[in-house]
Amino acid sequence: MAFTNTLSRYASFGTIQTIPGEVIDCFWYIIDNNLKGVFVLDATINFELLNNHGALSVRFSQDDDPETAVVIDFNYKFESNWPRLFHAVDNMGRETIMTPMEL
Repeated sequence: MAFTNTLSRYASFGTIQTIPGEVIDCFWYIIDNNLKGVFVLDATINFELLNNHGALSVRFSQDDDPETAVVIDFNYKFESNWPRLFHAVDNMGRETIMTPMEL
């Protein structure tokens, strides 16, 4: 199962260029506190940034399980110029947040 044997964590150049580090940390927070041990995670999982009345919400989903989604609300201001989609990829314990173009 992916995201269970973390060796290292990264964010791609495209990710770092487009969203703040606090938002990147939200992805890791969701994985560690809301997904691990609850869902069988694919090696590639999806995150969508949502505007929740001006605040950031992040929606988790997986391509192999389109009926399962989790939305987590955060106290960060949503910025409309942020890209909407990101992926977390587990490559044998090396986990990376990346944009769809970098996948």
